[in-house]
Amino acid sequence: MIDKITPDLPRAPDDVRKPRADGEQSRERLLLAAMRLFAEQGYAKTSTREIALAAGANVAAISYYFGDKAGLYSATFAEACTDPGDSIAMFDQPHFTLTESLQGFYRQMLAPLQQGDEAELMLRLWCREMIEPTGLWLAEIDNSIKPEHLALVGVLCRHLGLAAPDDDTHRLAHAIAAMAIQLMVGRDIIERVTPRLLTGADAIEQWERRLVRYARAMVEAERELLHPTPQSATPSKD
Repeated sequence: MIDKITPDLPRAPDDVRKPRADGEQSRERLLLAAMRLFAEQGYAKTSTREIALAAGANVAAISYYFGDKAGLYSATFAEACTDPGDSIAMFDQPHFTLTESLQGFYRQMLAPLQQGDEAELMLRLWCREMIEPTGLWLAEIDNSIKPEHLALVGVLCRHLGLAAPDDDTHRLAHAIAAMAIQLMVGRDIIERVTPRLLTGADAIEQWERRLVRYARAMVEAERELLHPTPQSATPSKD
């Protein structure tokens, strides 16, 4: 429970009150400190006093901006998430070619990796929430991940000539997403095994271009299964 502590400074008269920007900076410091500590320690083991100390703020500021620890955690988790509508718009457009849709899909998925240290904190926070769920991860699946998955399935249906998706279409969509997820959550493995693949200003762009090619090959393989050519219908000798 958050202690009732007097804020750092009393409210000043209107004519000398600090600009609103100062309050926004304090809120941002709290969010960043909370993201780091929640990612490192988890929700249960992180106290509001620790967060306030790390942010250089008074504990009462957490109550003022976020209500309580749960409110701060929700705000921190929301900070690490994107609006599903904006993400879907990047790849689900009726005039997009398959390549354009895949480019947009991977661009929005890999965007956090372009944000430096903050991206690393976001990914750690997601992983921590999956390991020690508070309910926010399930909500993220329902509110963001599922709509994005269904939008990708719709894109695949258009390019595969399907009136409605079947289980294989969903498998294909999961497989396409899985390649980007491996890059995101398995980044430490890649850095340990092949660090050069994440070195350089354009490293993520190179990954994006390759993932698009790999995904196109997967879609073409699925198309061949759905609409086999006479040559592909011939049984293989292997």
